[in-house]
Amino acid sequence: MADTLLQLANHPFSAPLVRALGLPQPKVLRRSQGTFLSKELAGRATLLLAAPGGLAEAACRAALTDLGAQAATTGPLHALVIDLTGLASVDDLNYLHGTARAAIGQLASSARVLLLASADAQGVEAAACARAVEGFTRALAKEVGRRGATANLLYLPAEVASSAANLTGALAFFCSDRSAYVSGQALRLQPGRGMASPVQPGGAFVGKTAVVTGAAGGIGAATARRLAADGARVLCVDVPQAQAALSSLAAELKGQALALDITAPDAGAKLVAATTTTTTTATTTATTTATATTTATTTTTTTTTTTTTTTTAATSGIDILIHNAGITRDRTLQRMSDAEWHSVMNVNLRAVINIDRALDAAGALNANAREVCLASISGIAGNAGQTNYSASKAALIGHVQARSVALQARGITVNAVAPGFIETAMTGRMPMMIREAGRRLNALSQGGQPGDVAEAIAFLARGDASGVSGQTLRVCGQSLLGA
Repeated sequence: MADTLLQLANHPFSAPLVRALGLPQPKVLRRSQGTFLSKELAGRATLLLAAPGGLAEAACRAALTDLGAQAATTGPLHALVIDLTGLASVDDLNYLHGTARAAIGQLASSARVLLLASADAQGVEAAACARAVEGFTRALAKEVGRRGATANLLYLPAEVASSAANLTGALAFFCSDRSAYVSGQALRLQPGRGMASPVQPGGAFVGKTAVVTGAAGGIGAATARRLAADGARVLCVDVPQAQAALSSLAAELKGQALALDITAPDAGAKLVAATTTTTTTATTTATTTATATTTATTTTTTTTTTTTTTTTAATSGIDILIHNAGITRDRTLQRMSDAEWHSVMNVNLRAVINIDRALDAAGALNANAREVCLASISGIAGNAGQTNYSASKAALIGHVQARSVALQARGITVNAVAPGFIETAMTGRMPMMIREAGRRLNALSQGGQPGDVAEAIAFLARGDASGVSGQTLRVCGQSLLGA
């Protein structure tokens, strides 16, 4: 559904009226949702600053150069990266008020600010300063949001700060327009495992098999399209009632459709069967008889020919697993029926756990696979009338934290993405005033698009995002709800 205020605030005739009425003035966000590029930051004027003692300046400079960023010293800036890993005292924080303040004034509309802080600061004061950067980032994000710009933070251990390879994937996402609706967020990077080049001929996911549940529409369909655009072979999964839309999407993506009730006891087994190589052997026997006659002799020759044909399926295990399927059954706790509680728990949580168990038992997740669960800001901040939904989505955050540890030895990462207000058919059915509140209660004063969530998922699925695991990335425009 169209955002009328966004249109009015950016039209030359109506913008003065919007300002005069004191209404929010959201900016049209620059978004990038095509396939990954080897030079993701090509042409983007980027300024790299480093406070004294910083550990990441050299690695950042190398990674930015590799990504094609255009080094800049003055504005307008499309990206600003500030290495604050060297902060060790309260006096060091003055750098933020001095040098960094001057650079912020040079940001272009829809610019990206990325701050880097130490994840292993030594001493009480240094640890306090590292955490101060997080508070600074969240406040700054709310200030620059008025310009359609974003600010985010990466916590880096020393080992990661000194490695350009560990930083490339995160810089490509947070310094580009792929992160247009991600702001005020903090992620911790760890040394990568099983890292690979994110871009190759045909796309970053060529030769990969991806499974997306709830794929028939909304965020699920956007995610399936995004992964397929970078070369993944996508198994699109949704309920049998969505068979028509599911089949249409799979045909569009040259993928495979699987109509499946994910709460069924055999759901995991069916996913394993659909994504594991199977071999079928057929044997055909033919007999030919020939008769030859000479003057004295008649000879009969019989020839038997056996032909064996072997057919092998095109898939072999899962490289990218996206648990997107979910439902709501909203009602206050005192009015909520048993059926409304159990249905949400069964779809949003129990099905995910059961499917993961089945895949693990079958060894269906390939080494260095990527798993992403769709949580929600409702699971972080809570929401009246959604005790069932909030509980199930918070549980998924706990699930990925524990599961990431269990699978780290195989190089598998497990993360969650928590969308905020996203413009989908579901939010389009909300009463107008509730819908408007959902759109405006974030630093960017607008709702996100399904493609914004898909881009975050694609980032977490990259080969060079292996340093991110067990974490939850909010895609909410820095919603004013929650942490």
